[in-house]
Amino acid sequence: MEFNLSSIEGYIANHLRLFILSVIGLIVLAGIVAVSVFFIAVRGEEQTMVPDVTGKELTAALLELQVKELYPRIQLRYTQTSRDKGLILEQDPLPGSIVKAGRRIRLVVSQGVVVNRIENFVSRNIDEVRMDLMTLQTAAGGLPLLTIKEPMMYEFSPERAGTILAQKPEPGAEISGPLSLEFVVSRGRDNQTITVPQFTGLTVSAALELISSTGINFQFAARERNDGERGETVVSQSFDESSVIPVNTLVQLTVTMPERLADNEVFGVFSYTIPRNPYPLAVRLEALFPSGEMRRLITVNYTGGEFTVPYKLPSGTVLILSMLNRELLREAIGD
Repeated sequence: MEFNLSSIEGYIANHLRLFILSVIGLIVLAGIVAVSVFFIAVRGEEQTMVPDVTGKELTAALLELQVKELYPRIQLRYTQTSRDKGLILEQDPLPGSIVKAGRRIRLVVSQGVVVNRIENFVSRNIDEVRMDLMTLQTAAGGLPLLTIKEPMMYEFSPERAGTILAQKPEPGAEISGPLSLEFVVSRGRDNQTITVPQFTGLTVSAALELISSTGINFQFAARERNDGERGETVVSQSFDESSVIPVNTLVQLTVTMPERLADNEVFGVFSYTIPRNPYPLAVRLEALFPSGEMRRLITVNYTGGEFTVPYKLPSGTVLILSMLNRELLREAIGD
């Protein structure tokens, strides 16, 4: 059997050309695919317009976002009325914004009011109720949902001073929005009396402790020492020991000035006029030393008027006066 060498060479050459052309075609095809992918990536995702869902119910808003291929990021917030519960309060981005499909849209949804009904405040202390309402306002994002109508009504009663005797609206009333509470508050018993303790001979610090425990209405004055007298000591009181006087009657106490003062030390009588209250409220005077140490000088229930407290403290100390945990005054001494 004879082989034609030229035929074999032609066959190989034809197949070789076919192979080369196939490889070139594959390379060109891969290039086209790569370029297409590049331009698709450069073009990015499809863009869409953000719909206006503010004021709509949450379910309706979610459906509108779904149609636009947008996704929600939900935040909850208390409001001043129960009527907007479940409604969209805010949205970000704003309506009409052009964004890429798949973007998350922040939706602020109303939870309604923090509470739905008025609780029973009768027999509770008015100061505690004030604090609770402040906490409620904080939970509602600073919105004053429930407020106390001023001025309140006060009546003498056997209940302890500051006790709520009656309220309006009645307990259980529904809350649909901001509401003002009206209270009748006890002044305590009428014609109450107190027995004056022995202050004469006590040091200033001991006298302040006794005032704190008895709640007597007091006022301090200071004078120079006489021969034989100790410094920083009560030397007279306007009512004798064991005197029975009406509650809130002012007892004037006179103290002597210190025998000596250390370097950079200051003696004086702190004075501040506190507004009159229908019944005694918790008042606190503290000293903030230059070192950062804090010391309480006195805590007492006080009806108001001129509040006076003797002190001997380092210069630069800051005196802080508070009533019901609310700061009234902050002043430095000796500056």
